Formats: sequence, structure tokens, C-alpha cells
Amino acid sequence: MENQPLAERLRPKNLDEYIGQQHLVGKGKVLRKMIESGVLSSFILWGPPGVGKTTLAMIVAQLLNRPFYVLSAVSSGVKEVREVIQKAESQRFFNTPNPILFIDEIHRFSKAQQDSLLAAVEKGTVTLIGATTENPSFEVISPLLSRCQVYVLKSLEKKDLELLVDRAIEKDVYLREKPIVVREKDALISFSGGDARKLLNILELVVNAQSGSEIVIDNETVRKELQENPLMYDKDGEQHYDIISAMIKSIRGSDPNAALYYMARMLEGGEDPKFIARRLLISASEDIGLANPNAMLLANACFDIVHKIGMPEARIPLSECVIYLATSPKSNSAYLAIDGALALVRKTGNVQVPLYLRNAPTKLMKELNYGKDYKYAHDYPGHFVDMEYMPQELKDAVFYEPQDNAAEAKIAERLRNWWNKYRDNIKR
Repeated sequence: MENQPLAERLRPKNLDEYIGQQHLVGKGKVLRKMIESGVLSSFILWGPPGVGKTTLAMIVAQLLNRPFYVLSAVSSGVKEVREVIQKAESQRFFNTPNPILFIDEIHRFSKAQQDSLLAAVEKGTVTLIGATTENPSFEVISPLLSRCQVYVLKSLEKKDLELLVDRAIEKDVYLREKPIVVREKDALISFSGGDARKLLNILELVVNAQSGSEIVIDNETVRKELQENPLMYDKDGEQHYDIISAMIKSIRGSDPNAALYYMARMLEGGEDPKFIARRLLISASEDIGLANPNAMLLANACFDIVHKIGMPEARIPLSECVIYLATSPKSNSAYLAIDGALALVRKTGNVQVPLYLRNAPTKLMKELNYGKDYKYAHDYPGHFVDMEYMPQELKDAVFYEPQDNAAEAKIAERLRNWWNKYRDNIKR
């Protein structure tokens, strides 16, 4: 047992020992109620490393007395998935509860591997519990995601981590025998980054590095033993999304310095520069949009250059693009317009296209008045003719509303000259 890491020796066996995630396992909360009812549905635990995803799955299986099969997406493929499902099927008896299949790092499963789970989850051969550090919306296929609830786990709070340190020193069979004196916990907490496993690994490292009549835990000792300040950015974890989100929001907020800082965090942490370039393309269309249409052209050129030259030189066009986007005028009118159109389509369904706008390639269609009375805009002054293009029942719909910037002011003027519905809606 002494060969086991401290984090493994201290792994909780029940919910009373489990630290954190009270929004899920606290009294009256969703996972505790599910366990207490004995009715378990498939779910995915999404959260950063070291917050108790695997532990929680093991506790659920133990409390419900379910057979527990474990697969790691790193080392398992379709073959291993099918073997576990066949084993689960062969061991099922009448009225016995479904076994639990726990898949760690489920986001690493390919589409084919995830597809192989569908039938078993749908038929109830197994109850799936997946664990992921990545956003399931991006990494888990829709058919599987629709069959699972997603529960978000949070980084552990300072009070949780302090409790964990105290518990380790007081309860661990080896640490409680050592003359440990805790004078400061700040460095321990800071370096752990909300990761319980990392916290216990650091604690064990610092304790094992000392001997004598007193083992001191303080900030200076922790920093000395770690020797360096590890970067908090984790390109394989939740930070991947937090930092890119901060960069995009800084661009949207027209702060080039903050945007550059967050991009530097990503580059220094080993992020793929093409990922950053792709997100800049999205920002150019979503946040700058029609206020500066050249932004999309520059972002596209940046992506092409980054793809061609790679790091470390790619940092320069990325920097240029970030500064350009952050300092450009902003408009999300195109973003709002398409979302408004999509919302109306979902609400109204397939409204009939007016006959005069329909194509008429056959004689029968012409006889049915397809294309009749259509007015060809280029035959009219200014290449414009006042004709209703929307279905009659939707004729008053307006999705695009020009925003307050120089480029869209010109668009607004043209729209007011053309359409009555814009003359009252658009600010002059």
C-alpha cells in the first residue's frame, strides 16, 4: 500500500468522504437523489483534471452495488468496447440492475468507437458513465450525447483543498506518523490549480523530501521543491477553452493587450497555432463582421500563413491579426441576423415559397404559374424593384439591422431607400 500514491490511498469510498461538487452530491442535489432512488441513467461528468470524476463514478457503483467495468479511451478501442458489452450481457440475469460501464477520457474515443456504445446504452445493456476534460458538445457524438445527462464538475475551491491537506495529514496511514508542521498552505493551493490529485502529489513530494524531527510545510519550502512555477495553461484540459474564451472576449472588448496576453499563454503552453488562427477567423466574422469586412480577409490570410510557416514564426502573423481584430470597429449584426432567421425557421417550419419566386423548368410548372410575374431586378432603375421576396405570412420579418459604425451606416442608407420596413426600423 505504501507504494500507492497518496491520492490513491486517500480516494474517498463514499459521499461523506467526497470533497467538493456539492452542487451535484449535496443534500437534495441531482446525483445524490439519483443514488438514493436507485434509478440510474447514463451520464457524462465534465470537468478539469483532479476534481473527482473517476472517484464519483466508483462511489456510484459501490453504493448501488452495480457491476463496474472500466475502459480508458487512451488504451481501448472498438474491440475492447464490444468485449465489455458482451461480458455485461452474459452476466445479466432477470431483474438484475444494469452494470455500469465507466469510460475515462471519453472525448478521446473516435466516432466509430462512440458509435459502438449506442445500442448497448439504448437497450440498457449497460449504464454509461463517461468522464471528460473536454466540452462534450464538441467531442461526443450527438446520438450518444442525447442519451446522457451532462453534469459539470468545478475546480475545487480553496476551502476544499485546505480540507484535503488537513485530511491527508490526519488520516493517511503514513503521513499521520510523520512530524509534519503546516505553517502555510498558499503555495500548495496555488500550484495545485484546483486539482486534488496535483495537490496531494505536491504534498507527498514535499514531505518525502524532508526528514528529521520536523517536516515543515510552508510557501518557501513548496516553491523550493517544485523548483519552477508550472504554467496553468493545459492544452488538453478545461484551460484550453477558458483561455481561448478570454482571448476572444478581449478582442470583442477591443483590448489588444489582454488579447495578446491570453494568446501568449496558449502559445507558451504548446497550443496548436492553427487552433488559434481558426478562432480568429470566427471572431472576425462574429464580432467585427460588417463593420470591417476586411477583417475576415486578414484572418483568413493569417490562417493560411500560420499553416504554411508554423511556429515559432507563426507568432508574428497571429500577433498582427489579434491586434487588428481587437482595434477594429465591432459589429455582430450578421451573427444576430442568421440566428434570428434560424429561430423563425424553427418556429414556422417549411412555409411555402411564393409561386413567382419558384423555378419553372417544365411546361407543367409554367401552367401552374411557377415563376409567373417575377420581376427581374436588373431590368429596373438602380437594379432594384419593389417586390416581396418573403412568404406572405412572414413579410414583415426583419433579421438584419445595421449597427452604429461607418461601414453599416452606408448599408442602412441603401436599405432605407429600398424598403419601407427599414425606413421606420433603422435609426438615422
